[in-house]
Amino acid sequence: QLQLVESGGGLVQPGGSLRLSCAASGLTLDYFALGWFRQAPGKEREGVSCISSSGGNIIYAESVKGRFTIFRDNAKNTVYLEMNSLKPEDTAVYYCAARRGLGGCANGPWEYGYWGQGTQVTVSS
Repeated sequence: QLQLVESGGGLVQPGGSLRLSCAASGLTLDYFALGWFRQAPGKEREGVSCISSSGGNIIYAESVKGRFTIFRDNAKNTVYLEMNSLKPEDTAVYYCAARRGLGGCANGPWEYGYWGQGTQVTVSS
């Protein structure tokens, strides 16, 4: 079984930065597409970003383009989400997810079979 553990969340002021990490164990991530999702209270879980197994395809939600960067280090079996210029509307629980399939990206939470426990990101002054 693939286990995913997020870390790096916290409280940050608007305009600040955070780097989220998602460490995997149990299986190598080489053949998994990896996604970041977020869920704010009372809202549906939404896709933030995804990186394919090869790293050749990367997707960002329109709301985070130019501010967030997803990258993976397969040697460390870890995927990261670098978040810059954070806004209050970025406040949410952030989850990492893995999709085995063919290793390609997908936008829907239902298309990912493995999930971390989530890490809280709060953007507030």
